[in-house]
Amino acid sequence: MGRYIARRLLGMIPVAFMISLFAFGLLYLLPGDPAMAILGEERGGNKAAYQTLRIQLGLDDPIYVQYGRWLGNLLRGDMGTSIRTNEPIAHMVTKRLPVTIELGILAVLLGTAIALPTAVISAVRPGSKLDILGTLFAMGGVAMPSFWLGILLIFLLSLWLRLLPPSGYVSPLDDFGSNLKMMIMPCVAMGTSLAAVIMRQARSALIEVLGEDYITTARSKGLREKTVVGRHALKNALIPVVTVIGLQIGNILGGAVVTETIFAVPGVGRLLVDSISFRDYPVVQAAVLIMAAGVLFSSLVTDLLYAYLDPKIKYR
Repeated sequence: MGRYIARRLLGMIPVAFMISLFAFGLLYLLPGDPAMAILGEERGGNKAAYQTLRIQLGLDDPIYVQYGRWLGNLLRGDMGTSIRTNEPIAHMVTKRLPVTIELGILAVLLGTAIALPTAVISAVRPGSKLDILGTLFAMGGVAMPSFWLGILLIFLLSLWLRLLPPSGYVSPLDDFGSNLKMMIMPCVAMGTSLAAVIMRQARSALIEVLGEDYITTARSKGLREKTVVGRHALKNALIPVVTVIGLQIGNILGGAVVTETIFAVPGVGRLLVDSISFRDYPVVQAAVLIMAAGVLFSSLVTDLLYAYLDPKIKYR
């Protein structure tokens, strides 16, 4: 197992290098440059001040020199300084990353908690009314965008029924109850589409597993249906489900950008949107790298979970 993890980590190095090239290239894809962003468009008209600041920032150097300098600082843990707030970016990300992690974990837990029971009911009784309702839920969850669902939740639960606050965030360490209330709607907005995808995959996998010979043998021994499904069938059916969840991590991080903006949740996604609006290029680069690292890490964890769910899988 240790050798496999080491090989996977080494294999991530080229991918991380390509991602760093893309993140650095954002500096040249976005309009303007950091010097223009610092001076502002009005003062940026002063060519002398603009050229002087470009020299100070090293923007007059060749692109490969700028990239090497930026990558070297990044490997030392220095993500740079925000143009807008003059605050170390590493400190900004450290403050906001736990918020995005909390939102993502809660969304995955909510989506899984909804999807698995629904999938089991649908798979055990295929073609029944409950199966049809589960299928309709899955189709609606996939078809409805998270931002539209978020707006509907705000209108229904906040403006109309006045049950939950429409936006904001409180740390669970400060007030757990308020944190839970403020995170319900963002988690539902993100977790609904995830639940729909997991439900359809789990249902298909479970129907296939329930048709295997060892399931027939377990039933012939007189085991209860709950035991057959829960102990023998569900664990094997979870392998493709874990794959789906791992692949959906990228969508969750992408959805966090929209969801955090709608509900004013101060996570990395909201930081990315604000930084793009203010042309805070170094922060944009750092946020993209953090999200990409999250996807790479989730793919590694997904592969390791296979060995737990299926003992026949051995990593060397």
